[in-house]
Amino acid sequence: MEFLELAKKRYAARTYRQQPVEPEKINAVLQAAYVAPTAANLQPHHIFVIQKPENLQKLSKAANIYHAPLVFLVCVEESAAWVRPFDRKNHGDIDASIITDHMMLEATEQGLNSVWICYFKPDVICSEFDLPQGCHPVNLLAVGYGAGPVPSPDRHHETRKPLETIVTWY
Repeated sequence: MEFLELAKKRYAARTYRQQPVEPEKINAVLQAAYVAPTAANLQPHHIFVIQKPENLQKLSKAANIYHAPLVFLVCVEESAAWVRPFDRKNHGDIDASIITDHMMLEATEQGLNSVWICYFKPDVICSEFDLPQGCHPVNLLAVGYGAGPVPSPDRHHETRKPLETIVTWY
């Protein structure tokens, strides 16, 4: 599939069939995370694969995961991330987001649907999963087989600002 076609096909799925995701598809998504770039190649992230019903229930205490059968919890160890020396900007969140984006697009390539979730209670996640000290949750990526209507890949001209309003040419 052409990249732009893939990007247009992806959408935020908020309903899922209760069909497990095959291990080979999970591994493909993890491989996409594995090859994702990080600032200075420091790789300050850790990914938790959450798919056991009891663990999905624990995660549901912290976020709406839309009953997805699989959630990737993307965390970062901020002390291991690259820091821009001029203003001390820590790039851990950026690295985690690049990784999450790669995973989201690979999930689409695998015929899966996903929704990127940032609205969650980090303290609940840390407590429920006993995350190591310094390991901070950044993103959740709920994944599975969507059960709702599939939006048109040509919807973006209706749902996005016109390109000329977000781009400046010098």
